[in-house]
Amino acid sequence: MTQSEPEVGLEPDRPNAARMFDYYLGGKDNFAADRAAAEMVLQVAPWMPEAARQGRELIARTVRHLVEEKGIRQILDLGSGLPTRDNVHEIAHRIDPEVRVVYVDNDPVVCSHGRALLADSKAVSVLQADLRHPEQVLAHPEIGGAIDFGSPVAVLMMFVLHLVPDEQGPQRIVASYRDALAPGSYLALSHAGTDAHPELMARISAIYQRANSPFVPRSHADIARFFGNLVLEPPGLVNMWPYAEPPATDDPEVAGTGYSGVGRKP
Repeated sequence: MTQSEPEVGLEPDRPNAARMFDYYLGGKDNFAADRAAAEMVLQVAPWMPEAARQGRELIARTVRHLVEEKGIRQILDLGSGLPTRDNVHEIAHRIDPEVRVVYVDNDPVVCSHGRALLADSKAVSVLQADLRHPEQVLAHPEIGGAIDFGSPVAVLMMFVLHLVPDEQGPQRIVASYRDALAPGSYLALSHAGTDAHPELMARISAIYQRANSPFVPRSHADIARFFGNLVLEPPGLVNMWPYAEPPATDDPEVAGTGYSGVGRKP
């Protein structure tokens, strides 16, 4: 997940959005401050672990769709977060071991865990950089050595843009990545939404104020703008982007908390 700047250290006494998400998933890469803040969220949103689990399933469906059905062979995962079960490269490599994957995150803990996991992989790399500076990310030599932007590439921005406040220009940031893509490329994103439960989302946002990243859910209309002139894959921008599978949940509380979609650059 994104945070303030790459040089920021571990900060175990300050809640961290990536480590809180790890806690929701039942992981062990979190500290007491993360668990305390996450438990406060769970008091108002007890379904958060289920939403986090479904989020991982959403990523798996999306990657399988892009690699198996659309022929994508290079993936740029922005704001990748802490490694967990069934990471993007593992899903992709079950289909084609030659798929190149670059994870980008500016959390040093996320990157150190990722590099340890991928120590023997030649098709996968981890870059510590801030997705909010697309010019720097796109010009980074490690990106250039792994990703050919003259050919189709899939950019993933899963569960990260709602950690970028409006004053930092998230629409401009995403547009910069869209502009760098060749025709036939894809942008996949998921984002917390405000339409169904605005008061609940406001309470969650207030808890995240003490963490290293804000929590800024947005409306369906604002999230749709991130795709610009990309053509949305069916079924469009929906609660949990399903591909050849039924919706992940019938729970109205979980179902109204976010949107996801995949867009193709014509």
